[in-house]
Amino acid sequence: MRLTYDGLKDSASWENAGIDLPTYDPQKIAENTRKNPRWIHFGIGNIFRIFVGGIADNLIRCGKMDTGIICAESFDYDVVDKIYHPFDNLALAVTLHEDGKTDKRVLASLTEAVKAPQDRARLTEIFTAKTLQLVSFTITEKGYALHGSDGKYFPFVEADMTNGPANPKGAMAIITAMLYERFKAGAFPLALVSMDNVSQNGRRLRESVIETAKKWHDNGFVPSEFVAYAEDEKRVSFPWTMIDKITPRPSEDVAKMLTGLGVDDMNIVVTSKRTYIAPFVNAEAPGYLVIEDSFPNGRPELEASNFGVYMADRKTVNLSERMKVTACLNPIHSALCTYAIMLGYTLFADAMHDAELSKLAHTVGYAEGLPVVEDPKIISPSKFLDECINVRFPNPYLGDTSARIATDISQGLGIRFGETVKEYVSRDGTAKNLKGIPLAIAGWLRYILAVDDSGKKYELSPDPMNDEMTQALSGVEIGKPESVGEKLKPILSNAHIFGVNLYEAGIGEKIESIFRDEICGFGVIRDVLKKYLA
Repeated sequence: MRLTYDGLKDSASWENAGIDLPTYDPQKIAENTRKNPRWIHFGIGNIFRIFVGGIADNLIRCGKMDTGIICAESFDYDVVDKIYHPFDNLALAVTLHEDGKTDKRVLASLTEAVKAPQDRARLTEIFTAKTLQLVSFTITEKGYALHGSDGKYFPFVEADMTNGPANPKGAMAIITAMLYERFKAGAFPLALVSMDNVSQNGRRLRESVIETAKKWHDNGFVPSEFVAYAEDEKRVSFPWTMIDKITPRPSEDVAKMLTGLGVDDMNIVVTSKRTYIAPFVNAEAPGYLVIEDSFPNGRPELEASNFGVYMADRKTVNLSERMKVTACLNPIHSALCTYAIMLGYTLFADAMHDAELSKLAHTVGYAEGLPVVEDPKIISPSKFLDECINVRFPNPYLGDTSARIATDISQGLGIRFGETVKEYVSRDGTAKNLKGIPLAIAGWLRYILAVDDSGKKYELSPDPMNDEMTQALSGVEIGKPESVGEKLKPILSNAHIFGVNLYEAGIGEKIESIFRDEICGFGVIRDVLKKYLA
C-alpha cells in the first residue's frame, strides 16, 4: 500500500489494515481547491496536518466544505520536498489513546504544497482570489517575532524592512507582501488566523503585520491606503485563537506498526532544519480549538467538524488561551521538560511518574496557575487541568519526548510564567510566595549548561536563544556556585524574555538562590526540588 492517489485505489487492502480512507474523491477536492482557493495555511508541520487537516477532512466528509487547505511553508522546505510532494500531499493520521488503542485515517484535505516566497506567482494567485476566506498559521512563537531580546530588529527583519514587498524573506514580510497583492487586486476582505501557542496570538500577528506595513510606507514602498486597509478589521481581521493537541515527533513504534500492516515508505525524516516529520502523524485524542468568530469574507462551518472546535468572542478565546498557556498545560510542560532531561527522562510521560516532578507539576498548575485564571465557561479550567495531569501527560503510548517539549522554550517563558507572575504582583503586590515558577525558571537556566545531573552532556533542543544564553552563562561551572557572580541579573531583569523584571516582581533573588543550589555539584537536583517545594 502506497500513500498516494493511485495507492488509495486498492481500498480493500487499506480497509483490511484497519485504516480509514476518505469518503470523497481526493483529486476532485484538490482540483476544486486550486480553482477556488478558500483556505491557505502557513507552517505545515505535524500539529497542522493531524488537527487542522483533520478538521477540514471531517468538514469535507460531512459535505460542509467542497475545497481543502493549500499548504504553504516559509521555513523548512524539506517538508514540502520529502513529505508532501512524494505522497500527493496525503497524510496518515494515527491517534494514540491512553489504553494503547489506535485510530488510523488517511487525510486528503491537504491539497497542495507551495514554498514561500519562491512560489510567488502561485501565492499571488491564491491571495488575489476573491474566494479566499482565511489564512491560518502554526509557525511557532518565533515566527511572529520581529525583535530580539535587545529590542532591535533581527537582521533578516531589518533586511525585509529595507527591501520592501518585492523580495520578502521572513514569514511576517511574506504575509504582508501577499496582503499588499490582495489590496492591489481589489482590497478584498480576509481573515488572518494564528493558531499558535502564543498569548493573544491574533494581536501579536496583527502588530507584526501592521508594523511591517507602516515601515514599508515610511520607506516609500506602499501607499497609506494599504496601511489603512491592513488596520481595518472589518476588511482584514486577526481572530484570536486557542489551540491544544499534544502532537509529538513521529514515533518509530508507529512507523513499525504501519510498515507491518503493509504501508510502504513510512520512514521518519529529520530535515536540515531539524524538523522531525514523516508521511504519518501521531497525536493524542483530545483536541481543543477555540476561535474568535471574526471572518469578514465568510468562513467554513468549523464548529460542525465534531473535532473540538468552539466559535466564540474575543474575551472567551482569551480566557481559554490564558487557561491553557499560562496555567494548565504549557507552563507544566515548560517547568518539567528541562528537569526531566537533567534527571534522565527521555519520555515526558515517565517524568510525570517521578515524585518530585509530579509535585512540581501540581504546584505550577493547581497551586499557582488556577488561582489567578478566570473561567472561560466553555471549558472548565479545573477539569482541563485534571485531564492534563491525570490522562494526557502520563499517556505512555503518546511517546512525547522531553527534548521536543524543550524546543524553543525561551520563546514562551514570558507567556507561560511571566503572565502568572504579573497576576500575583497585581493581586498581592509581589510574587515572592511562588515556588513552582521560580523553580521552573531556574531549571531552564541550569538546563542551558547542557550537562545532566549525573554529569552526562546532552544537546540543547533547537531554540533561537541558545547561543545567546550559552554565552551569557559562559564561565559558570558545576561545583562552583561562586562562578555565577552577577551573570543572572541581566537575564532575570530582562522583560523581553519574561514579560516582567523578575527582581521587581520579588522572585529574582529566589531564582538565583535555586540556581546556585543546582550547580553545587552533580546529583543535587532532586534535593533542590524537595527543598524548595517543601
